[in-house]
Amino acid sequence: MRQKITLKINGEVYEVDISPDETLQEVLRERLGLTGTKHGCDDGKCGACTVLVDGKPVRSCLTLANSVKGKEITTIEGLAVNGELHPLQRAFMDHGAIQCGFCTPGMILVAKAFLEETPNPTEEEIKEAISGNICRCTGYVKIIDAIKAAAKEMAG
Repeated sequence: MRQKITLKINGEVYEVDISPDETLQEVLRERLGLTGTKHGCDDGKCGACTVLVDGKPVRSCLTLANSVKGKEITTIEGLAVNGELHPLQRAFMDHGAIQCGFCTPGMILVAKAFLEETPNPTEEEIKEAISGNICRCTGYVKIIDAIKAAAKEMAG
């Protein structure tokens, strides 16, 4: 039984006809073309599908689209403003923290939520914050360096 829902994603309002078992990941990627949200493990373990819902990181592969009606959803596509990359996006590029890029959107969104709550993190706090996001390429050193640099820039 399909139903029409309204979702607010990256400041835009979308009306989408969904089935009750459709995940947020499926809606974002397949219906709305927001492919920055990656399709990884489908069981919430890799973090590639992470988006922000009301500023908090959630695994979109485990989140039913119907459950986020009326909430603000942010995907990686929503971070740049007027063509200007977010400090985390720039830092990931500047520090070589992007290799294959598969984990990058989820990693950046987790880091964004984390830095908003912890503006001057220690390296250990950063490691803990990103521990639920798997990167198979970088060994995390460059990712941690990028998050540290972005934290400094964001703190002013």
